[in-house]
Amino acid sequence: MTDQPEPGRPDAPRLTTREAAELLGVKPETVYAYVSRGQLSSVRAAGGRGSTFDADEVRALARRSGRREPSPAGGDLVFRTGITLIEQDRYYFRGVDATELARNHSYEEVAEWLWTGELRPGVRFTAPSETLAAARRTVGALPAHSGSTDRLRVAVTAAAATDPLRFDLSPGAVLSSARSLIPTLVGALPVLGSTEADGGSLARGLWPRLTARPADAPALAVLDAALVLLIDHDLAASTLAARVAASARAHPYAVVSAGLGVLEGPLHGAASGLAHRMLQEAVDRGSAVPVVADHLRTGRPVPGLGHRLYRGEDPRARTLFALLEDVPQAAGALAAAREVVATTARHAPLHANIDLALAVLSVSCGMAAEAGETVFAVSRTAGWIAHALEEYGERPLRIRPSGQYTGPRPLRPAP
Repeated sequence: MTDQPEPGRPDAPRLTTREAAELLGVKPETVYAYVSRGQLSSVRAAGGRGSTFDADEVRALARRSGRREPSPAGGDLVFRTGITLIEQDRYYFRGVDATELARNHSYEEVAEWLWTGELRPGVRFTAPSETLAAARRTVGALPAHSGSTDRLRVAVTAAAATDPLRFDLSPGAVLSSARSLIPTLVGALPVLGSTEADGGSLARGLWPRLTARPADAPALAVLDAALVLLIDHDLAASTLAARVAASARAHPYAVVSAGLGVLEGPLHGAASGLAHRMLQEAVDRGSAVPVVADHLRTGRPVPGLGHRLYRGEDPRARTLFALLEDVPQAAGALAAAREVVATTARHAPLHANIDLALAVLSVSCGMAAEAGETVFAVSRTAGWIAHALEEYGERPLRIRPSGQYTGPRPLRPAP
């Protein structure tokens, strides 16, 4: 240990770069990356050879962020989080099997579990009338061809504008905003069915905005379970964007906006629409074999199959498929989905993921192709809020990657 004091702290113990790296469980090069990102401060050692680090600051970073070497899943950053654990083809919300929560609890109850670590049986979220009216007016001004994610994005902005306390980032204030924002997002979407459900669960309120067909209990149970299963999935791309926004101390509405912006990508939330169209074609043609063959012939991946975090079947898909067995009108789409998996398995060992299960629900219940994306966006809002609550407790602006410059070297003559 080097004992070169930090200015203003004459007795503070100092660590060498190697000692700091060992304590953090990373390479020495990564320690310097932390310094460049503003995650760690350093002081030049006596004589100008190397740097030293405050031991307490290094230990705090180790507790807060843990190892930040590349993860086995191929990610570039690793954060400590107490929200979701994914391992051995299962996933857990705060230590409880997420599929068990989906089978036994409503979306609102699981959202509260994610946010507070407490289950509140029968909890319901309510949109303030002024906020809901503003969101509906804003959504109503959009062109008719606007998609559901377009509507959700402007609804978030309208809700933020009506909340003068949105900059209060205390846990109680953030939770109050979240409990009103989520039902506002649902209530701002246009109603497709003949009647709009008053009160009841969030799933019941969302149903007539996804399809004109009336809801029956088994189908509604599938929708509620889908909302629970999609609520969080560790640091997916949209969740990372949400945490970056929260790291900059953006208010919760801006955090949700950041997540929605990433979610619209075809490789994330919009992937379920591709699975819907593929499955609808299989149902219309009476067989999944020619549909899968068309995809393979043209070099396109078969939608709804495979997931980088699971070796076998996505547990979210497995849970929804089991629930869909109780939905009589889903029999045809469910059989087509299984044929898609079986046909593709002749060429590649791929299993069903959540997008294929969502497609069975949307195809069998007369929903549009973007219905899965809508369910995904509404559901994941609670997860983004949970991650924002964690990030608000961290040091501000700690998520600061370094760019590797590849442009012309200075001094370059001005053009």
